[in-house]
Amino acid sequence: MRRIRQLLSRVKIRQKLIIVFLATSMIALGVNLFVYINLNKMLERIDAVYSTNINLNKLSDDVKNVHAGLTGYLETKGTDDLELYYRYSQEITEEIEDLNDQPTDNALKLGERNVRNLSKNYLATAEKAIRGKRARNVELYTRYYNECCESFEYLNTYIYSLNNVSFRTNSESFNTMIDSLHYSQILCLSIFIIVTLMNVLLIILLTSTITRPLIKLSEKAKEISSGNPENVEPLMIDSDDEIGHVTRAFNRMLVSIKEYIGRIRAQMVTESAMKEKSLLMENHLKDAQLKYLQAQINPHFLFNTLNAAAQLAMMEDAKRTGDYIQNMADFFRYNVKKDNEKVRIAEEIELVDSYIYIMNVRFSGEISFRKEIDESLLDVIVPSMILQPIFENSVKYGIDNLDDRSIEIVLSLYKKDRYACIEIRDNGKGMDQKIIDQILSRQPLEYSKKPDDEKSVGLTNVIARLDMFFNGKEKIEIKSAENQGTSVIISIPRRDEKCIE
Repeated sequence: MRRIRQLLSRVKIRQKLIIVFLATSMIALGVNLFVYINLNKMLERIDAVYSTNINLNKLSDDVKNVHAGLTGYLETKGTDDLELYYRYSQEITEEIEDLNDQPTDNALKLGERNVRNLSKNYLATAEKAIRGKRARNVELYTRYYNECCESFEYLNTYIYSLNNVSFRTNSESFNTMIDSLHYSQILCLSIFIIVTLMNVLLIILLTSTITRPLIKLSEKAKEISSGNPENVEPLMIDSDDEIGHVTRAFNRMLVSIKEYIGRIRAQMVTESAMKEKSLLMENHLKDAQLKYLQAQINPHFLFNTLNAAAQLAMMEDAKRTGDYIQNMADFFRYNVKKDNEKVRIAEEIELVDSYIYIMNVRFSGEISFRKEIDESLLDVIVPSMILQPIFENSVKYGIDNLDDRSIEIVLSLYKKDRYACIEIRDNGKGMDQKIIDQILSRQPLEYSKKPDDEKSVGLTNVIARLDMFFNGKEKIEIKSAENQGTSVIISIPRRDEKCIE
C-alpha cells in the first residue's frame, strides 16, 4: 500500500484521475464480461439438457410419419405417400447419425445404440417392402410389411423407454445446473462486492494523496495567520504533482516571511539607534542652515563687487579690464543662477564665450575659438552647464601639451536627421581610449585633484545629466587620438522629439 502511495505521489493529479477512471472502468468491464460469459455458458448448458428429449420426440414423430407413408403406399400406391415416406426416412437417417453406435455399459448410450440399429433395420425392411410392391409381389411386400410393423412397435417402445431414461438423467442435470447457476450468482455477487471495495479503496487512496497535504498546508497557514510564523516549520513532502509544487512554493513563502520579519526587526533596531542620534543631528542641522544662509550672501556680495569693479574700470578708461571683470561676473552669475535649470543652447554658447574670454586673458590669447552655428537651433532646450565643462577639458588638456602652437577649439551646431548635433573639436594632446571607454560607459571618473578642477562639473557628470534630461535618447560620441586632438559630439533630439520638460 505504501509503495502504491509513493508511486501515486509522483503522478500528476490529472493523470491520477485518468488512472482511477480507467482502472474502475476496466474492472467493471472485466466483471461484466465474466458474468456475461458464464451466464451464456449456463444458458447453453440448460438448452442442451433437454435437447436429447426433443430429438427423440422428433425421431418418434418421423418414424410414425415414415410408417404412415409406407402403409399408404402399400395400400394405394400413391405418390404422395411415397414422397412422404422418402422425406421422413431421410430425416431419420440424419437424426440417427447423432446417436451412439459403440458398445457401452451406460444404459442411456446403450439405448441410443439399440434405437439406431432398430431404425436402420426398419428402414431397410421398408425398402424391401416398397421394392416388392413395385414388383407386384404381394406375398413379398406383405411379409416385409409385417416385419416393419413389428420393428415399428419395438422402435417406438425403445424410443419411449430411452426418452424416459434421458428425461430422468436430464432432470438431474438440470437440477445440478440450477445449483451451479445459484453458485454462479453468489460468485458474481462476491466478485462485484470485492471489485466495489477495491474501487472504493483506490479512490480513498487517491483522494488521500491529494487531501492529506492540503490539510497539512491549511494547518500551517492557520499557524502563520495566528501571528507567530517564526515557529512554523516547513512542510516535508515527497511529491512531484501539483500539490507538491504548491507545498514547495508555500515553504519558499514561509522562508521569505521569516527573512522579511528578520529584516524588519533589524530595521527597527537601526531606527531606534537613529532616534537616539536625532537630538544631536537637530543641533548640527541648525548650524548647517545658518551657514547655508551665510553662503547665499557671499555670491551676491561677489557679483556686486565685480560689477562695481567693472564700472570703476570703465570710468578709468580701462576697457579691457572692465570687459574681463564683466565676463567674470556673467560667468559666476550663470553658474549660480542657472544650476540644475533647463536653458536654450544660445545661453550655453554665451557662457562659453565668457569662459573663453576669461581663459584668453589668463593665457595671453593662446586660445583660438571659432563657431559654426546653425541659428535655427539656438532655441533648442538643454540642461544648463553642459558645454562649459567640455571646453574646460579642452583648455586643460591643450595647455598641458602646448608647445609652439596655440590652442584651437571649434564649436559646431548643425542638424543631422532628427537630431541637433553639438560638436566641440580641439587640437590638444588627446585622450586615452581607456578614459573614453570609462566616460561612455557612465563610470565615475575624476580628472584631477586640483582645487580649481574639483569645482567643475566634469564630462561624466554632463553625460549623466543629459541621460536624465533626455531619457537616454541622446547620443554621445568621443573621438580622440594621441596628439591629434579630441572631438566630442552630442546628438540631442530636436524640438519635435520628446524629452523631459
